[in-house]
Amino acid sequence: MNIRSSAELRNKYPEISELAKTSREPIYITINGTGDGVFMSMEAFEELEESLLMRSRVLAAENARLAGARTYTQEEVDERFKQRYGG
Repeated sequence: MNIRSSAELRNKYPEISELAKTSREPIYITINGTGDGVFMSMEAFEELEESLLMRSRVLAAENARLAGARTYTQEEVDERFKQRYGG
C-alpha cells in the first residue's frame, strides 16, 4: 500500500504520478497523518470503472434471474447469435 502526504504530492507530483502509473495501484494521500484522498493513474481509474460497471451488470442479471427472468443455455445463445449475425 502506497501512502504519501499531501505535501509530498504537491512537491513531488511527477514522481508520485509516475509511481501511480507504474504500480497501477492507488496512492493514499494524508494530511497530518490522517487519510484525505486517493490518487491513481487514469488507466487504473478507467479499469476500475469498467470493472465496477461489469459487476453491476452481472448483479443486475443475477437479480433478474432470481426474479424469474428467462435464461438461455449456451447452445441457445450460440443459435441466436448465428441467426442474427450469420455464422
